[in-house]
Amino acid sequence: MKNLYGKSLLSDPALTKSTAFSREEREHYGLRGLLPYEVASIEKQIDRVLDSLRSKTSAIEKYIFLNGLLESNQRLFYRTLIDHIEEILPLVYTPTVGEACKEFAHIFRKPQGFYITPDDRGAIATILKNWPEEDIRVIVVTDGERILGLGDLGANGMGIPIGKVALYVACAGIHPAQCMPVMLDVGTNNIALREDPLYLGFPFPRISGDRYRSLVEEFINAVQVRYPNALIQFEDFLTPHAFEFLERYHHRVRCFNDDIQGTAAVTLAGIYSSCRITGKKFTDLNIMFLGTGSAAGGTAELVVDAFCADGLSRSQAQQRLWFIDRAGLVTATNGNIKPRIQPYAHQYDALSFADAISAIKPDVLIGATGVAGTFTETIVRRMAMVNERPVIIALSNPTSHTECTAEQAYQWSDGRAIFASGSPFDAVQYGNQRYKPAQGNNAYIFPGVGLGVYASSARLVTQSMFLAAARELARIVTDQELRDGAVYPALTRVREVSHAIAVAVCRVAIDEGLTGSCLPQDLSSHVKSLMYEPNY
Repeated sequence: MKNLYGKSLLSDPALTKSTAFSREEREHYGLRGLLPYEVASIEKQIDRVLDSLRSKTSAIEKYIFLNGLLESNQRLFYRTLIDHIEEILPLVYTPTVGEACKEFAHIFRKPQGFYITPDDRGAIATILKNWPEEDIRVIVVTDGERILGLGDLGANGMGIPIGKVALYVACAGIHPAQCMPVMLDVGTNNIALREDPLYLGFPFPRISGDRYRSLVEEFINAVQVRYPNALIQFEDFLTPHAFEFLERYHHRVRCFNDDIQGTAAVTLAGIYSSCRITGKKFTDLNIMFLGTGSAAGGTAELVVDAFCADGLSRSQAQQRLWFIDRAGLVTATNGNIKPRIQPYAHQYDALSFADAISAIKPDVLIGATGVAGTFTETIVRRMAMVNERPVIIALSNPTSHTECTAEQAYQWSDGRAIFASGSPFDAVQYGNQRYKPAQGNNAYIFPGVGLGVYASSARLVTQSMFLAAARELARIVTDQELRDGAVYPALTRVREVSHAIAVAVCRVAIDEGLTGSCLPQDLSSHVKSLMYEPNY
């Protein structure tokens, strides 16, 4: 135990067992007198955690409590999260993490993660040596400019990498010592933040242009030197930067963008699953997107790949996707079309959102706007007019920014909607049917992809891996879950999902010649052997 002894051992979050130290351990490690009499099992400790957690009256209070537990007893935190993930995941990540990021500087207790500012230019490789762990396998990095649907939160956005790391550990079993949250604190254009006397970040306007890009480049290069086995996950970058960095680095280093590729895979999985309910053939679907940002653009590209894998030409696949922006249907006559949306700007009449639904009759409607209420009653009823079972996927989070609620989707479609969302919703009773919609949470995708890259030592992360992940996630959904209105499996099975995805990613890495090592024939056992179980 790192030769720690007495109070130092009790204070080490990675090693402490608190009241679970046995009589013999208390004697051996100089703990007699430092703990109350009872030797408490981890199960009893979890009961105590839950009792305290449930006594809190607000989600942010629960977040602060859980974060304090992570800072004081790592194994107990992760064991509690894994065993009660449906209750706790919404508290450590969406939707509560959005509020936590807004309040990050005000609820700050102990430093977590690694911060890089423009003042560190030229020294990033050196200061990375200050991080205490050397075998880093996953780095989650943000610059805080587009946190969820909340915008520029500067250094307060560190709550996102911290939360994502927690999900890598809980959902895929990557050891916490192998995960690293990073904030590229390049300033903020949020004036209210800069003027907040408690704000902890670089208190200047954001750097931009070559100054910004060269700092990112230095960070990427420094990681290759210090942590050559690390996967880099880009998180919550502004859409142009998100696509730019993914395009620049995905051929060079192990990296992906969760907002683009993780969201795409979980959405595609939901579409696959919906076909099991509607009976429609996947390649016959017409899909409409509201929003033209990174989530929508990334999802469209993966859906096109999926259509092509099932036999359509790329042109045929692109013809099945349609986009709506603030002005209505995006057509070939629109000006200033984003380059990644141009393949879906078809020769068609200019139409409003509602009229486009009536004319095009999309089977699936996907919202990725970050704007609450954009799936109005009129829109949902139009979808229900052109589909016996309309598929409505409201991706935006936190909950306050979702395009429509589960209750609204069921009520406005007369109970016929197949609904999924980026934020969690409680079960909805409509008539004689009780619907239990599942959250389209990226936690179903990115932890398993990360575990698969780790297990295979893949040199790069490819689009094929996300396509394989989407297929695995859809495959795992049970018939009963579909009957309950869920197009995703229960969160309680997320480690099973991550394991299956990791095995599929290993196979892709082998097929694409991306792994330099000879992997064991039994990939399932190999992946399982790498998954951390937080027990005493």
